[in-house]
Amino acid sequence: MAASRVYQGIITTADKFVPNALRPLWNHAAGPKTIFFWAPVFKWGLVVAGLSDLRRPADQLSVSQSASLAATGIIWSRYSLVIIPKNYGLFSVNLFVGLTQLAQLYRAWDHSRKHPAPKEQ
Repeated sequence: MAASRVYQGIITTADKFVPNALRPLWNHAAGPKTIFFWAPVFKWGLVVAGLSDLRRPADQLSVSQSASLAATGIIWSRYSLVIIPKNYGLFSVNLFVGLTQLAQLYRAWDHSRKHPAPKEQ
């Protein structure tokens, strides 16, 4: 795999510049040398998107999308604390994904409560 060789080359080069104080993080089983670090880093994009949706009108929120993201955030938060190595980066990002989406679900519910759909006759 060419991509794997490129990644290993980058890590080997960067390894020379990591200060001693950061070595424990750098060499951790869930540290920057592994996917266990980078997947949660990129998942913060979901948190940013969820926070930006707080400005969206509540009637335009997708309840099914928010519910599925909240559920996966909660499930993966739990999972990240039972796997070995414990992955606190994965825990924190999934906790924030879940909380952000629970806030969106509350906004959608509150809007539907205050503005009920007209009854059909």
